[in-house]
Amino acid sequence: MTNGPIQVNSEIGKLKTVLLKRPGKELENLVPDYLDGLLFDDIPFLKVAQQEHDHFAQVLQDEGIEVLYLEKLAAQSIEDSNVREQFIDDVLAESRKTILGHETEIKKLFSTLSNQALINKIMAGVRKEEIQLESTHLVEYMDDKYPFYLDPMPNIYFTRDPQASIGKGMTVNRMFWRARRRESIFISYILKHHPRFKDENVPLWLDRDCPFNIEGGDELVLSKDVLAIGISERTSAQAIERLARRIFKDPLSTFKKVVAIEIPTSRTFMHLDTVCTMIDYDKFTTHSAILKSEGNMNIFIIEYDDKAEDIKIQHSSHLKQTLEEVLSVDEITLIPTGNGDIIDGAREQWNDGSNTLCIRPGVVVTYDRNYVSNQLLREHGIKVIEIPGSELVRGRGGPRCMSQPLIREEL
Repeated sequence: MTNGPIQVNSEIGKLKTVLLKRPGKELENLVPDYLDGLLFDDIPFLKVAQQEHDHFAQVLQDEGIEVLYLEKLAAQSIEDSNVREQFIDDVLAESRKTILGHETEIKKLFSTLSNQALINKIMAGVRKEEIQLESTHLVEYMDDKYPFYLDPMPNIYFTRDPQASIGKGMTVNRMFWRARRRESIFISYILKHHPRFKDENVPLWLDRDCPFNIEGGDELVLSKDVLAIGISERTSAQAIERLARRIFKDPLSTFKKVVAIEIPTSRTFMHLDTVCTMIDYDKFTTHSAILKSEGNMNIFIIEYDDKAEDIKIQHSSHLKQTLEEVLSVDEITLIPTGNGDIIDGAREQWNDGSNTLCIRPGVVVTYDRNYVSNQLLREHGIKVIEIPGSELVRGRGGPRCMSQPLIREEL
């Protein structure tokens, strides 16, 4: 791979290689009493969720896109016994709150598993009933109702968030909620130990030990010069500044501007890509509430000032004008989810109508249930490839959330 294993300089360049995670047993470890803590509103039917996800993957493959699976790459990354042992230690170290001092018994369970089964088990979670206890701790008498020694990771099929491909490198993210924080350990081991990545010197723009939160759903690569990043519930201004300073100074980076866009801190506006995605050279899907905020938005254009040898920050309140300026496009079209209707827009926004995956300029993958938004996209000249997502959407994420581009063609 002459250009390296990661090359993403746009949101719309023809997608060549993508990272997915097939939903697994972690979804069957969701129970009503603990949905909130695991960031779910409902329990998907695993069999149907897998069918929907397999269809999504097939659609991408039919378009000539190479599909890689996180769980398979992770298993291939721990084939060395020392790496496997360190991986287990790292996972358990990040799970101390729930394992209650039973590292020895959990390791005993893990020792019986193949590498792939181990990865699947860590993602799915370890139920208390699976462990033969060799010792008892007082805390278990105090909190015996909680059913897991190792929490499941039901959000992990949203591969967009724990990491983000930017240029030739990646951010490996410190996620906001504890329920998701362990998810980025898998890509960390893949980059360090998988044959496809380990000798390629992939730049890490941010690593998961960063003290500030950032998530890939807030990271949009608008061009080889411009990033847009949401300041949201889950991504902090401090992380954005740290990323900007890093990419401005690194000779392997081509980025000149970071556009930081403040969005409301609510579940409906979870990440920037749930309210705004780029789908063509001059077109974006947009939550209608963002359109109504035009003129009153908090947008910050961050650049490097060579004279001052520091960053400089300009403020804007207009999204459309800002995008036109940073992308050097005469006229940007913002296409509202649900055609801006107070009912259709709210419903389709909740079902990720803005969360489109662009696979080449003017061609997107969307959920079929967002029919109002899909028809509006077609009226604007966009080719829409629909996929079913009645179960997948219960995790509050769409096709962009479920995919991490690794290679896109240059525009």
